[in-house]
Amino acid sequence: MQALILAGGEGTRLRPLTIYTPKPVVPIVNRPFLFYQLDLLKHAQVHDVTLALSYQPNKIADLLGNGLEQGMTIRYAVETTSLGTAGAYKNSQEHLTQTTVVFNGDIFTDINLADVIAFHREKQAAATIVLTTVVQPEAYGVVESDETGRVLRFREKPSPDEITTNTINAGIYVLEPHLLDRIPAGEKFTFEYHLFPALLEANEPFYAYVWPGYWSEIGTPQRYLQANLDVLNERIQTLKPERKPLNLPTGESESVRIDQRSVVDPSCLIKPGVEIINSVVGPNCVLEERARIEHSVLLASARVGKSAEITGSVIGKSAIIGRNAKVADAILGDKSSLTDYTIT
Repeated sequence: MQALILAGGEGTRLRPLTIYTPKPVVPIVNRPFLFYQLDLLKHAQVHDVTLALSYQPNKIADLLGNGLEQGMTIRYAVETTSLGTAGAYKNSQEHLTQTTVVFNGDIFTDINLADVIAFHREKQAAATIVLTTVVQPEAYGVVESDETGRVLRFREKPSPDEITTNTINAGIYVLEPHLLDRIPAGEKFTFEYHLFPALLEANEPFYAYVWPGYWSEIGTPQRYLQANLDVLNERIQTLKPERKPLNLPTGESESVRIDQRSVVDPSCLIKPGVEIINSVVGPNCVLEERARIEHSVLLASARVGKSAEITGSVIGKSAIIGRNAKVADAILGDKSSLTDYTIT
Protein backbone atom coordinates (compact mmCIF):
# COMPACT_ATOMS: atom_id res chain seq x y z
CA MET A 1 0.00 0.00 0.00
CA GLN A 2 1.30 3.43 -0.99
CA ALA A 3 0.09 7.02 -0.72
CA LEU A 4 0.17 10.16 -2.83
CA ILE A 5 -0.45 13.61 -1.37
CA LEU A 6 -1.40 16.25 -3.94
CA ALA A 7 0.51 19.19 -2.51
CA GLY A 8 1.35 21.19 -5.62
CA GLY A 9 -1.24 23.97 -5.56
CA GLU A 10 -0.29 27.61 -5.07
CA GLY A 11 -2.86 28.06 -2.31
CA THR A 12 -4.33 31.15 -3.98
CA ARG A 13 -7.54 31.03 -1.95
CA LEU A 14 -5.52 30.91 1.28
CA ARG A 15 -3.55 34.08 0.51
CA PRO A 16 -2.04 36.10 2.06
CA LEU A 17 -0.94 33.23 4.31
CA THR A 18 0.58 31.29 1.40
CA ILE A 19 2.59 34.02 -0.32
CA TYR A 20 5.80 32.92 1.39
CA THR A 21 4.68 29.53 2.72
CA PRO A 22 3.31 26.57 0.71
CA LYS A 23 -0.16 25.57 1.88
CA PRO A 24 0.89 22.05 3.01
CA VAL A 25 3.24 23.45 5.65
CA VAL A 26 1.09 26.32 6.93
CA PRO A 27 0.82 25.43 10.64
CA ILE A 28 -2.29 24.14 12.37
CA VAL A 29 -1.83 24.70 16.12
CA ASN A 30 1.90 25.30 15.63
CA ARG A 31 2.49 22.14 13.59
CA PRO A 32 2.87 21.94 9.79
CA PHE A 33 -0.46 20.91 8.30
CA LEU A 34 1.08 18.13 6.22
CA PHE A 35 2.16 16.30 9.39
CA TYR A 36 -1.47 15.61 10.29
CA GLN A 37 -2.03 13.83 6.97
CA LEU A 38 1.14 11.82 7.45
CA ASP A 39 -0.13 10.79 10.90
CA LEU A 40 -3.33 9.42 9.35
CA LEU A 41 -1.32 7.39 6.86
CA LYS A 42 1.00 6.00 9.54
CA HIS A 43 -1.99 5.01 11.66
CA ALA A 44 -3.22 2.97 8.68
CA GLN A 45 0.24 1.38 8.29
CA VAL A 46 0.94 3.26 5.05
CA HIS A 47 4.59 4.30 5.17
CA ASP A 48 5.49 4.74 1.49
CA VAL A 49 4.45 8.27 0.51
CA THR A 50 4.97 10.38 -2.60
CA LEU A 51 4.36 14.13 -2.55
CA ALA A 52 3.21 15.70 -5.81
CA LEU A 53 4.70 19.20 -5.70
CA SER A 54 4.85 22.31 -7.84
CA TYR A 55 4.71 25.55 -5.80
CA GLN A 56 7.82 26.24 -3.67
CA PRO A 57 8.70 22.52 -3.59
CA ASN A 58 12.06 23.01 -1.85
CA LYS A 59 10.39 24.41 1.27
CA ILE A 60 8.40 21.20 1.62
CA ALA A 61 11.26 18.86 0.72
CA ASP A 62 13.63 20.66 3.12
CA LEU A 63 11.13 20.12 5.95
CA LEU A 64 10.48 16.42 5.36
CA GLY A 65 13.63 15.15 3.67
CA ASN A 66 13.43 11.43 2.91
CA GLY A 67 10.88 10.85 5.68
CA LEU A 68 13.26 9.10 8.07
CA GLU A 69 12.32 11.34 11.02
CA GLN A 70 8.65 10.58 10.40
CA GLY A 71 9.27 6.84 10.18
CA MET A 72 8.30 6.86 6.51
CA THR A 73 9.77 6.72 3.03
CA ILE A 74 8.99 10.00 1.28
CA ARG A 75 9.59 10.67 -2.40
CA TYR A 76 8.84 13.71 -4.54
CA ALA A 77 7.35 14.22 -7.98
CA VAL A 78 7.65 17.86 -9.11
CA GLU A 79 5.53 19.34 -11.92
CA THR A 80 6.99 22.05 -14.13
CA THR A 81 3.48 23.03 -15.29
CA SER A 82 0.12 22.44 -13.67
CA LEU A 83 -1.22 19.01 -14.67
CA GLY A 84 -4.42 18.86 -12.61
CA THR A 85 -5.21 16.35 -9.89
CA ALA A 86 -5.15 13.20 -12.04
CA GLY A 87 -2.26 14.59 -14.08
CA ALA A 88 -0.23 14.90 -10.89
CA TYR A 89 -1.10 11.27 -10.12
CA LYS A 90 0.17 10.27 -13.57
CA ASN A 91 3.30 12.40 -13.12
CA SER A 92 4.09 10.34 -9.99
CA GLN A 93 3.71 7.01 -11.81
CA GLU A 94 7.33 5.94 -11.46
CA HIS A 95 6.87 5.81 -7.68
CA LEU A 96 3.43 4.14 -7.64
CA THR A 97 3.29 0.41 -8.22
CA GLN A 98 0.67 -0.63 -5.66
CA THR A 99 -2.82 0.31 -4.49
CA THR A 100 -2.54 4.01 -3.61
CA VAL A 101 -4.31 6.26 -1.13
CA VAL A 102 -4.58 9.72 -2.71
CA PHE A 103 -5.05 12.79 -0.51
CA ASN A 104 -5.84 16.32 -1.62
CA GLY A 105 -3.28 18.51 0.10
CA ASP A 106 -5.77 20.71 1.97
CA ILE A 107 -8.00 18.06 3.58
CA PHE A 108 -8.14 18.06 7.38
CA THR A 109 -9.89 15.08 8.93
CA ASP A 110 -9.56 12.31 11.50
CA ILE A 111 -10.79 9.60 9.17
CA ASN A 112 -9.69 6.01 9.81
CA LEU A 113 -7.95 5.20 6.55
CA ALA A 114 -7.57 1.55 7.52
CA ASP A 115 -11.37 1.22 7.36
CA VAL A 116 -11.44 2.88 3.93
CA ILE A 117 -8.76 0.53 2.64
CA ALA A 118 -10.62 -2.51 4.03
CA PHE A 119 -13.82 -1.31 2.32
CA HIS A 120 -11.95 -0.89 -0.97
CA ARG A 121 -10.60 -4.42 -0.77
CA GLU A 122 -13.93 -5.93 0.28
CA LYS A 123 -15.62 -4.38 -2.77
CA GLN A 124 -12.73 -5.38 -5.03
CA ALA A 125 -12.91 -1.84 -6.30
CA ALA A 126 -10.80 -0.24 -8.98
CA ALA A 127 -11.44 3.09 -7.28
CA THR A 128 -12.95 4.18 -3.98
CA ILE A 129 -13.89 7.77 -3.26
CA VAL A 130 -14.48 9.04 0.26
CA LEU A 131 -17.62 11.12 0.69
CA THR A 132 -18.71 13.41 3.49
CA THR A 133 -21.91 15.36 4.11
CA VAL A 134 -22.15 19.15 4.11
CA VAL A 135 -24.87 21.76 4.48
CA GLN A 136 -24.08 23.55 1.19
CA PRO A 137 -23.08 20.83 -1.30
CA GLU A 138 -23.21 23.17 -4.32
CA ALA A 139 -19.72 24.42 -3.46
CA TYR A 140 -18.21 20.96 -3.92
CA GLY A 141 -18.43 17.83 -6.07
CA VAL A 142 -21.69 15.97 -5.37
CA VAL A 143 -21.55 12.17 -5.63
CA GLU A 144 -24.55 9.85 -5.84
CA SER A 145 -24.22 6.18 -4.87
CA ASP A 146 -26.56 3.23 -4.40
CA GLU A 147 -27.23 1.14 -1.30
CA THR A 148 -24.16 -1.03 -1.93
CA GLY A 149 -21.90 2.01 -2.21
CA ARG A 150 -21.52 1.82 -5.99
CA VAL A 151 -21.03 5.28 -7.49
CA LEU A 152 -23.85 6.22 -9.84
CA ARG A 153 -23.19 9.79 -10.81
CA PHE A 154 -20.61 12.49 -10.23
CA ARG A 155 -21.45 16.19 -10.48
CA GLU A 156 -18.73 18.75 -9.87
CA LYS A 157 -20.11 21.94 -8.26
CA PRO A 158 -23.73 21.52 -9.41
CA SER A 159 -26.29 24.30 -9.62
CA PRO A 160 -28.89 24.30 -6.79
CA ASP A 161 -31.57 22.67 -8.99
CA GLU A 162 -29.20 19.79 -9.81
CA ILE A 163 -28.57 18.78 -6.18
CA THR A 164 -30.02 15.39 -5.26
CA THR A 165 -27.77 14.54 -2.29
CA ASN A 166 -25.59 16.26 0.28
CA THR A 167 -22.72 13.75 0.00
CA ILE A 168 -19.69 15.41 -1.53
CA ASN A 169 -16.26 14.45 -2.74
CA ALA A 170 -14.03 14.56 0.36
CA GLY A 171 -10.78 14.62 -1.66
CA ILE A 172 -9.57 11.18 -0.53
CA TYR A 173 -9.35 8.22 -2.90
CA VAL A 174 -8.03 4.65 -3.03
CA LEU A 175 -6.93 3.75 -6.56
CA GLU A 176 -5.62 0.64 -8.26
CA PRO A 177 -2.45 1.14 -10.35
CA HIS A 178 -4.03 0.08 -13.66
CA LEU A 179 -6.02 3.34 -13.61
CA LEU A 180 -2.81 5.19 -14.44
CA ASP A 181 -3.13 3.78 -17.95
CA ARG A 182 -6.30 5.83 -18.41
CA ILE A 183 -4.48 9.14 -17.85
CA PRO A 184 -2.47 10.78 -20.66
CA ALA A 185 1.09 11.73 -19.77
CA GLY A 186 2.10 15.37 -19.72
CA GLU A 187 -1.46 16.70 -20.11
CA LYS A 188 -3.77 18.49 -17.73
CA PHE A 189 -6.21 15.89 -16.44
CA THR A 190 -8.47 15.87 -13.38
CA PHE A 191 -10.12 13.22 -11.29
CA GLU A 192 -13.36 15.15 -11.07
CA TYR A 193 -14.00 16.04 -14.70
CA HIS A 194 -12.04 13.39 -16.59
CA LEU A 195 -11.01 10.17 -14.84
CA PHE A 196 -14.07 9.55 -12.65
CA PRO A 197 -16.65 10.07 -15.43
CA ALA A 198 -14.56 7.72 -17.61
CA LEU A 199 -14.68 5.03 -14.90
CA LEU A 200 -18.47 5.27 -14.76
CA GLU A 201 -18.75 5.08 -18.52
CA ALA A 202 -16.51 2.00 -18.59
CA ASN A 203 -18.49 0.40 -15.75
CA GLU A 204 -15.35 -0.01 -13.64
CA PRO A 205 -16.03 -1.08 -10.02
CA PHE A 206 -16.14 2.43 -8.54
CA TYR A 207 -17.35 2.71 -4.93
CA ALA A 208 -18.06 5.41 -2.36
CA TYR A 209 -17.19 5.27 1.33
CA VAL A 210 -19.19 7.76 3.42
CA TRP A 211 -17.29 9.30 6.33
CA PRO A 212 -19.59 10.68 9.09
CA GLY A 213 -16.86 12.22 11.26
CA TYR A 214 -14.86 15.42 11.21
CA TRP A 215 -13.89 16.79 7.80
CA SER A 216 -12.73 20.19 6.65
CA GLU A 217 -10.60 21.73 3.95
CA ILE A 218 -8.31 24.61 4.83
CA GLY A 219 -8.43 26.27 1.42
CA THR A 220 -9.55 29.71 2.69
CA PRO A 221 -8.33 31.85 5.61
CA GLN A 222 -11.68 31.52 7.37
CA ARG A 223 -11.60 27.72 7.16
CA TYR A 224 -7.97 27.73 8.21
CA LEU A 225 -8.83 29.74 11.33
CA GLN A 226 -11.79 27.47 12.08
CA ALA A 227 -9.60 24.36 11.77
CA ASN A 228 -7.25 25.77 14.42
CA LEU A 229 -10.17 26.55 16.71
CA ASP A 230 -11.62 23.08 16.13
CA VAL A 231 -8.37 21.53 17.35
CA LEU A 232 -8.28 23.79 20.42
CA ASN A 233 -11.83 22.81 21.31
CA GLU A 234 -11.14 19.11 20.69
CA ARG A 235 -13.80 18.73 18.01
CA ILE A 236 -11.49 16.22 16.32
CA GLN A 237 -11.85 13.15 18.50
CA THR A 238 -8.48 11.57 17.76
CA LEU A 239 -6.45 14.76 18.03
CA LYS A 240 -5.54 16.33 21.37
CA PRO A 241 -3.51 19.55 21.16
CA GLU A 242 -0.18 19.57 22.95
CA ARG A 243 -0.02 22.33 25.55
CA LYS A 244 3.54 22.81 26.77
CA PRO A 245 4.26 24.52 30.11
CA LEU A 246 5.23 28.17 29.90
CA ASN A 247 8.16 29.72 31.70
CA LEU A 248 6.71 33.08 32.66
CA PRO A 249 9.04 35.49 34.49
CA THR A 250 8.85 35.37 38.28
CA GLY A 251 6.14 37.65 39.61
CA GLU A 252 4.34 37.94 36.27
CA SER A 253 2.53 34.62 36.10
CA GLU A 254 -0.38 35.79 38.25
CA SER A 255 -1.07 38.78 36.02
CA VAL A 256 -1.08 36.79 32.80
CA ARG A 257 -4.36 35.04 31.94
CA ILE A 258 -4.27 32.12 29.50
CA ASP A 259 -7.32 29.87 29.32
CA GLN A 260 -7.08 26.08 29.21
CA ARG A 261 -8.01 25.84 25.53
CA SER A 262 -5.24 28.05 24.18
CA VAL A 263 -1.90 26.74 22.89
CA VAL A 264 1.09 29.06 23.35
CA ASP A 265 4.61 28.18 22.29
CA PRO A 266 7.04 28.30 25.26
CA SER A 267 9.47 30.47 23.28
CA CYS A 268 7.08 33.45 23.40
CA LEU A 269 7.74 36.57 25.46
CA ILE A 270 4.58 37.41 27.38
CA LYS A 271 4.41 40.63 29.40
CA PRO A 272 2.23 41.35 32.47
CA GLY A 273 -1.49 41.79 31.95
CA VAL A 274 -1.68 39.75 28.76
CA GLU A 275 -4.89 37.79 28.21
CA ILE A 276 -5.14 34.87 25.75
CA ILE A 277 -8.50 33.19 25.11
CA ASN A 278 -9.16 30.24 22.79
CA SER A 279 -6.18 31.12 20.62
CA VAL A 280 -2.96 29.77 19.12
CA VAL A 281 0.26 31.73 19.60
CA GLY A 282 3.20 30.52 17.52
CA PRO A 283 6.91 30.43 18.37
CA ASN A 284 8.89 33.55 19.24
CA CYS A 285 5.90 35.88 19.44
CA VAL A 286 6.06 38.94 21.67
CA LEU A 287 2.96 40.11 23.52
CA GLU A 288 3.38 43.45 25.23
CA GLU A 289 1.62 44.55 28.43
CA ARG A 290 -2.16 44.10 28.52
CA ALA A 291 -2.41 42.73 24.98
CA ARG A 292 -5.54 40.66 24.49
CA ILE A 293 -5.85 37.77 22.00
CA GLU A 294 -9.18 35.98 21.51
CA HIS A 295 -10.34 33.32 18.98
CA SER A 296 -7.26 34.03 16.88
CA VAL A 297 -4.03 32.57 15.47
CA LEU A 298 -0.69 34.33 15.72
CA LEU A 299 1.99 32.84 13.50
CA ALA A 300 5.69 32.76 14.33
CA SER A 301 7.46 35.93 15.48
CA ALA A 302 4.38 38.16 15.44
CA ARG A 303 4.57 41.13 17.80
CA VAL A 304 1.53 42.63 19.50
CA GLY A 305 1.85 46.05 21.09
CA LYS A 306 0.76 47.28 24.49
CA SER A 307 -3.02 47.15 25.09
CA ALA A 308 -3.72 45.94 21.54
CA GLU A 309 -6.73 43.67 21.01
CA ILE A 310 -6.99 40.90 18.40
CA THR A 311 -10.25 39.01 17.90
CA GLY A 312 -11.25 36.38 15.35
CA SER A 313 -8.16 37.01 13.23
CA VAL A 314 -5.06 35.41 11.77
CA ILE A 315 -1.82 37.37 12.14
CA GLY A 316 0.97 36.36 9.76
CA LYS A 317 4.60 35.63 10.54
CA SER A 318 6.69 38.56 11.78
CA ALA A 319 3.70 40.90 11.63
CA ILE A 320 3.70 43.94 13.93
CA ILE A 321 0.53 45.18 15.63
CA GLY A 322 0.91 48.63 17.15
CA ARG A 323 -0.07 49.82 20.60
CA ASN A 324 -3.81 50.08 21.34
CA ALA A 325 -4.67 48.72 17.89
CA LYS A 326 -7.95 46.83 17.55
CA VAL A 327 -7.95 44.01 15.00
CA ALA A 328 -11.19 42.10 14.42
CA ASP A 329 -12.08 39.45 11.81
CA ALA A 330 -8.94 40.20 9.81
CA ILE A 331 -6.37 38.14 7.93
CA LEU A 332 -2.93 39.78 7.92
CA GLY A 333 -0.11 38.39 5.82
CA ASP A 334 3.49 37.84 6.84
CA LYS A 335 5.42 41.00 7.77
CA SER A 336 2.28 43.15 7.93
CA SER A 337 2.52 46.26 10.07
CA LEU A 338 -0.27 48.20 11.75
CA THR A 339 0.49 51.55 13.36
CA ASP A 340 -0.54 52.46 16.90
CA TYR A 341 -4.31 52.92 17.45
CA THR A 342 -5.27 51.31 14.13
CA ILE A 343 -8.81 49.89 14.00
CA THR A 344 -9.60 47.27 11.37
